[in-house]
Amino acid sequence: MSSEFDGIELADAIQSIRDQLLEAAVRGTGQTLDFEVGDIQMEFTLELRKEVKGGTKVKAWVVEAGADGARTTGHTHKVAFTLKPVAAESSGPFKVGNPRTADISGFGRGAQ
Repeated sequence: MSSEFDGIELADAIQSIRDQLLEAAVRGTGQTLDFEVGDIQMEFTLELRKEVKGGTKVKAWVVEAGADGARTTGHTHKVAFTLKPVAAESSGPFKVGNPRTADISGFGRGAQ
């Protein structure tokens, strides 16, 4: 693999989504509204590359959407999948925000 290759490993792309969901949950702490995270649809164009250092292994690299085709030495493949995030402690739906129930008793009323 060329040292100039600046692709992102598929695992790193998925980890970034996980990290950002956790950051959103932290930012929501203390708020009175939760959002349940639904299914996450992901689609990438991947280039599979074989590494021979210390044993042979194949890695999937995310290819930039506008990447120049002449720069790519391997074959690209499209992969799409759906992730369903769950809360690790309860195996229930993952929520972004505060675990308290929101008070919407005044919602929709005019100013009093």
